[in-house]
Amino acid sequence: MVFLLLPLVHNGQNNYNGSVDTTILIKTPMTPPTWALLERELLDSNTEACRKFFDKYFDERGFLLAVERWGANDGPDDAIENVANWPILHALGGSDEILHLYKKAWEGHLKQYTLAKTVEVPFARDGMYYKEFPVMMDWMHNGEGLRVFNLQGLSDPYNLDYQIRVKRYAGFYLNEDPEAQNYDSKHKIIRSLFNGSRGPLLRKATSLDWAGDSIQVKNRFKAGHGERTYAEMLEHFKDYTDIIGDHPQNMGSTSLAVNAYMLTGERKYKDWLIEYVDAWLERMDKNDGIIPSNIGLDGKIGGATNGKWYGGTYGWAFSPVVPQTGEIEHRTRVYRGFIGFSNAFLLTGDFKYIKAWGDMLDKINSNKKNINGKVQYPHMYGDDGWYAYRERPVQWSALECYYFTLAEQERNRLKNNGWIEFLEGNNPGYPEQVLRADLSRIRQKHEAMLEDTTTPDTRLADDPMKFNPVSIGSLLQLMMAGLDPGRGGGPLHSRLRYFDPFNQRAGIPLDVAALIDEMKEDYIAVTLVNMNQIESRELILQTGSYAEHQIIKVEIDGQQIPVNKKHLSIKLAPGSGARLMIYAHRYKNKPTLTFPWNRNSILEIN
Repeated sequence: MVFLLLPLVHNGQNNYNGSVDTTILIKTPMTPPTWALLERELLDSNTEACRKFFDKYFDERGFLLAVERWGANDGPDDAIENVANWPILHALGGSDEILHLYKKAWEGHLKQYTLAKTVEVPFARDGMYYKEFPVMMDWMHNGEGLRVFNLQGLSDPYNLDYQIRVKRYAGFYLNEDPEAQNYDSKHKIIRSLFNGSRGPLLRKATSLDWAGDSIQVKNRFKAGHGERTYAEMLEHFKDYTDIIGDHPQNMGSTSLAVNAYMLTGERKYKDWLIEYVDAWLERMDKNDGIIPSNIGLDGKIGGATNGKWYGGTYGWAFSPVVPQTGEIEHRTRVYRGFIGFSNAFLLTGDFKYIKAWGDMLDKINSNKKNINGKVQYPHMYGDDGWYAYRERPVQWSALECYYFTLAEQERNRLKNNGWIEFLEGNNPGYPEQVLRADLSRIRQKHEAMLEDTTTPDTRLADDPMKFNPVSIGSLLQLMMAGLDPGRGGGPLHSRLRYFDPFNQRAGIPLDVAALIDEMKEDYIAVTLVNMNQIESRELILQTGSYAEHQIIKVEIDGQQIPVNKKHLSIKLAPGSGARLMIYAHRYKNKPTLTFPWNRNSILEIN
């Protein structure tokens, strides 16, 4: 049973202005399904486990209880990654305590690593952070260190410190800070693989720059890459020298501009992002559809690597030797460049960014060979052409390409994806399977944490990461039809988001559960259920993580309700539930961090 109601305007301490001008009342009884009970239990269990994790590994200042070091092994980025995915947990509907804890960790992190100084690494002797940002490091690590901050806007966009930092961080790449001239607007490049609040590093990197100051390893630490001595740490990075010029992973910096644009609406952030990402598209076009891994300071492909488009640290031909074993390991990171294309797509809705990436995957995989009777695909490119053949084709961001386009060509690249198969009407047991797996994962990580015998002076920053209990992959898929942002520091992409208007916060209200079981280009189907048998629940359903989609209409039990808004207000009577078909135009709106009750109803076209 469905009714349309007038605006719901609350009075008292928790009130909102009623800008959602129609409310759908659902009264149809629904016994809470198993998936709903599992969802609510998973939200609660995550919260309790996070509380215990924080108590063990952080102090009252929010400082991580570990040895502070600079570098790519166990540096500042790893320290804050210990609370990775906590912002998404809160945005899903986790306790406000989660918001408080990860903000405390972030504030402590900035202080801790501003105070932490190197002795030997030259550019971090006055602090590993400067102006609350890494002094200079590559964007694989910069992005990882921003995973928490870059998603704070999902739940806390009105925090003044957050707003100031968003604009400051983006300014480092718009050359608004005279000490951080990272970008060359003439050649449309970020000038070095190492960049940050002190600008780009315009010399060859050394092992010391990457590994950090000398330190005792044996009998004290278990290094993440398996090094047994500090000498092996230096040896690990001996080939990481060619950093001058641009690299695809520098497109991770575009997430800073995305946040600033969604916060302020100022066109300059979007213009810079599109200019920079479009320059990479042009380079791909000139390079037979393959993204090059070095752009010299002269703006030319391979300009800093003897004309080799595949050169440079983390480039297509980057296959250094592992010092402990003597084996070659293939370490290209060109796939990190996709974050720039997805950010450009979020701001424009232009499928050219996604198509270029998907076409590149097909071109790489077209170089397959039959080796020892098996079809194998290359993953690297060097002086002698394609190499590093494996049985699995290159699928970097193939799921994302399909998610954004929902095109058959993109779907064909995905094999054995249980979530997509569920959304296509197959694999009906998937929801309970993945929800139970996440619950088990919390228990396993908590038990492993209890067995951790490291002490603050024998603990590296990345040691607790494996015990971070947050397990929300199933909730992200089933409740929001969302993508895992991964470790690159990118924004959250989802088809739906939920807000609690009574408590004025992001996240699905208490007692409410949601299951998305179908996803098409023009609609998505979600079942909402109120498990409280005595009290009603209200929520706001928004299309897109940042209101980038526009709801056209909603269909419930054959009844169609016109909407034409970015969000929809719903009231669930006690013990009620229904399946809603949400029809929408995707990527029609200017994405925003503004909460539904603080924005007007004007359609903002990209």
